[in-house]
Amino acid sequence: MGMSAILNLSAETPSADAERYGPYPTNYKEIVMKWLDTQLIDAGSARIEWNGDPKPADLGTKGEHLYGYLVNFKVNARNRFGAYTGMQSHGALIRNGEVIKGLGFGY
Repeated sequence: MGMSAILNLSAETPSADAERYGPYPTNYKEIVMKWLDTQLIDAGSARIEWNGDPKPADLGTKGEHLYGYLVNFKVNARNRFGAYTGMQSHGALIRNGEVIKGLGFGY
């Protein structure tokens, strides 16, 4: 009985504060794909591997907070020469239905 209580606790994830993180992005794949259209040279060629569901995160620095839901994914897309670049890890912080910070794109 003690073991089942532990398993039940680990299966529950605490809900994030909507005021702090914004609403949970149930359509996160659509949000990220729309954002990738502005980031990739040939977004139509992109092959995406999603690495789990969005998680609440604070990506702020130097005492400043930047709250949202972090989505991790890998992308294989064509470069300006038409060659695939290989799977590369990236992330996107989503708040209020839009990407507010990208990770792994050189900024």
